[in-house]
Amino acid sequence: MEEKEDKRQQEGEQVVNPWEVSAKDGGKIDYDKLIDKFGCQRLDQSLVDRVQRLTGRPPHVFLRRGVFFAHRDFSEILDAYERGDKFYLYTGRGPSSEALHLGHLIPFMFTKYLQDAFKVPLVIQLTDDEKCMWKNLSVEESQRLARENAKDIIACGFDISKTFIFSDFDYVGGAFYKNMVKVAKCVTYNKVVGIFGFTGEDHIGKVSFPPVQAVPSFPSSFPHLFPGKDDLRCLIPCAIDQDPYFRMTRDVAPRIGYHKPALIESLFFPALQGETGKMSASDPNSAIYVTDSAKDIKNKVNKHAFSGGQESIQEHRNKGANLEVDIPVKYLNFFLEDDAELEHIKKVSLLPFMISSSLMRLHFYCFF
Repeated sequence: MEEKEDKRQQEGEQVVNPWEVSAKDGGKIDYDKLIDKFGCQRLDQSLVDRVQRLTGRPPHVFLRRGVFFAHRDFSEILDAYERGDKFYLYTGRGPSSEALHLGHLIPFMFTKYLQDAFKVPLVIQLTDDEKCMWKNLSVEESQRLARENAKDIIACGFDISKTFIFSDFDYVGGAFYKNMVKVAKCVTYNKVVGIFGFTGEDHIGKVSFPPVQAVPSFPSSFPHLFPGKDDLRCLIPCAIDQDPYFRMTRDVAPRIGYHKPALIESLFFPALQGETGKMSASDPNSAIYVTDSAKDIKNKVNKHAFSGGQESIQEHRNKGANLEVDIPVKYLNFFLEDDAELEHIKKVSLLPFMISSSLMRLHFYCFF
């Protein structure tokens, strides 16, 4: 492999993999450690500036504020684009809930920006087979959730002339399946255990799944989209917990005649209760869904959102809010595009008279 294999974290350490995200001892995710562990690179200001220069567009708020903070070979994608070579985008969704929550929207919002800025095609994989195996859902229920999630994804506003959305249950076969077999032959059982931490208790469906998520990285998996374009490069916007799949893919790609896919990777969108993990569909009170009403959202924020208020009113009046842990402020950092307005809200939030309940109401109404 091009870097150290992923191994299951020791008890008490942070855990980050495609199926579980939790911080060490109830703290925050250490992203510097993740970069070192996974072997990716920090996305620096020079790359952000280069995106602006090449596209003629202001950088997306997720780039400006470091939401997308790490990458693999993103500079090579930009090199190829500057030479006049196109690429395509690949992202996806594992449908395990009726609707997307805000955390799910992050890669799709950023992918839309990339598609519009670079004017490139996009494939979106719905891994209904994966959720069938990991969430103990029936095949039929997994397919139904994929259809429901597809509606939310379409609503993000992708260019319909350049976007292909597919579910694994409906699409896998033909050239796609041939690439799956090529990948599977290159990865030993010991290797896949080292990357993903599978154990003897996991069924063989889980062990066999990684090639399914790997091969949309290869243009020949979509002969109806990219006929005769097997040299086309691929860029994958995703959260960093998906990195293990594509470390495996990048190791295999040159051995079967393809470019290594490039990645641009995001931070996790925090749960309402704090930054110890990511917003999760498995805990409805940790998440704000696109189908939630304004009333639902307000209730969730007021009841469950972790506040930067101090432990007592007197301490709060003395010190002001701790914005390093305040979840509404964290959310505004993702979604409020106006930098000056965000800084104003932060300054007001630090005022001693802004006690916790006032802080919550201020953030909520600014957000909506």
